[in-house]
Amino acid sequence: MATTTAAVLAGDTAKRRGRSTGPRRSAATRGDWIVGYTMVAPVVLGSLAFVIVPLVTVFWYSLHDWNVLANTFTFAGGENYERMLSDEGLHDSLLASLWFSIGLVVLNITLALFLAVMLNQKLPGTTTFRTFFFSPVVVSLVAWTIVWSFLLQADGGINGFLDLLGIQGPNWLRGDFTAMLAVIVVQVFKNVGMNMILFLAALQGVPEELMEAARIDGARAWRRFWSITVPMISPTILLVSILTIVGSLEVFAQIDVLTQGGPGNSTTVLVYYLYQQAFQFNDFGYASAVSVLLFIIVLILTLLQWQTRKRWVFNEN
Repeated sequence: MATTTAAVLAGDTAKRRGRSTGPRRSAATRGDWIVGYTMVAPVVLGSLAFVIVPLVTVFWYSLHDWNVLANTFTFAGGENYERMLSDEGLHDSLLASLWFSIGLVVLNITLALFLAVMLNQKLPGTTTFRTFFFSPVVVSLVAWTIVWSFLLQADGGINGFLDLLGIQGPNWLRGDFTAMLAVIVVQVFKNVGMNMILFLAALQGVPEELMEAARIDGARAWRRFWSITVPMISPTILLVSILTIVGSLEVFAQIDVLTQGGPGNSTTVLVYYLYQQAFQFNDFGYASAVSVLLFIIVLILTLLQWQTRKRWVFNEN
């Protein structure tokens, strides 16, 4: 009898405890949800205010004929997009953007990887060497470009140095090919330091045991680089490639300061052409359509790189 009574009392106590802890658990759960939503709210609201809403607004503007000076805003449907099909200036800007992107990606990534490999050798003076190439990253973009504009003049510092070597330098900013080359080089030296640091961090994560095993097996330095180093740092190569390609499609200040899109349309990249349509010709509707095109191009390139990563990214977690 005593045993039965104790069991009943124990059961009643357990039920009371269950009823008492239930609301506490619910309150704790609600508190966790509130804290979680509070933490993510700034990011969500920021994305809505500065990404989603502007994208929708730009697409809406692209469906209109909007001239600020004439104070007209009329619905045009797909006329702006049809206009892009026959716009020679847009076609030239796409071609200029293509050449600029190819030159920037090849030179920037190649030079950054080479510099990182050299720094990873831990040779004397590496700190000074690293500072020299990274310092342009923190320099004002406009100030950096203005200095280069003086160096690239017909009587500038670069041609002055070439004269000492007995070489007649061109007017770098007045030829179609040399102007594009000059803009690419200026951009490469501005940002190569950041990619160099990213590659250096990746190289320092390559296991020394693998390299030592390859040396014992007789693999030469070039074979070790292609068969071990490159696969091990392939995630960083993917990251740098995406950042460099997206950055190449958003270049503006260098073009505006150095060439203003010239000579002709040889350096009028897509972003600068968009600027011309909006702020020089006051055709904001067509400029919005061009910006939608730019967004689609960046999105497609990013998705392609991300989807093809499985074929050449070997160390992805």
